[in-house]
Amino acid sequence: MPTNQQRREAAKRKLERQLARRAERARRRKIIGVGVTVGVVVVVAGLVVFFVTTKNTGSSTDAAASASPTPPPITIPTQRVDEVKRATPLPNPTTCAYPATADQPAAKPVKAPSTTTVPSVGTVNVTFKSTAGDIPLTLDRSLAPCTVNSFLSLIQQGYYTDTSCHRLGTQGLQMLQCGDPTGTGSGGPGYSFKDEIFPQLKYGRGILAMANAGPDTNGSQFFMVYGDAQLDPSYTVFGSISDSGLQVLDKVARAGVDPASAAQSSDGTGAPATPVKFTAVTIDN
Repeated sequence: MPTNQQRREAAKRKLERQLARRAERARRRKIIGVGVTVGVVVVVAGLVVFFVTTKNTGSSTDAAASASPTPPPITIPTQRVDEVKRATPLPNPTTCAYPATADQPAAKPVKAPSTTTVPSVGTVNVTFKSTAGDIPLTLDRSLAPCTVNSFLSLIQQGYYTDTSCHRLGTQGLQMLQCGDPTGTGSGGPGYSFKDEIFPQLKYGRGILAMANAGPDTNGSQFFMVYGDAQLDPSYTVFGSISDSGLQVLDKVARAGVDPASAAQSSDGTGAPATPVKFTAVTIDN
């Protein structure tokens, strides 16, 4: 039978073993707790990095997607298009008609031109003085006598003075369109006249032609072609642009289309980034 001393020593050893086991369990729990904490920190840090990176990447992608694409470089041909002539001359003089457009009053006070004894031979030189530079033009009565007659009448009445060109095209159709005092592309002189076209018409660098909204809807708007223009013969050609005038148009074209204006169109055309406002128009002969 164990003595009291032996029993006390056995109890002491048992207590020491229990304390050791408790200490070991506590140490393990502490290690596991630290590991879980570190793991949580790592996961949280990883999530933060992920979301920040994703956000930044998304922002960059969104910014890149929302940014306007860089427009292609403007290539302007230097060769003039061959001049066209009517195969059969028109009667000289001729008569014209300028009926009022009831649904479209004049954008600026003006009278319709004369309709009788309109010459259909000869040329007239005019100069559009603009904020971008002078643009000399030669009007050809043999191509479009009624158009030239109207154009000269509008010049003499000051219709084009203090008006701005509202539409520039730099790709595909390379031209500058002008002649609308409202600057919207819908203004006119309050009258219209018929097309003066023929199958041999072609368009390209140096051509001066009338803009229209369909057959026989000519008014005051015209366009000056400084480059390519693959168009059907549906637009009345009534003159040409001088070399110095083409240099002015080239300068305007290279500055490009105003981005805000281009964003509102479906074909990339719009107001020129370099404004072209006519300060005066003179008839030189």
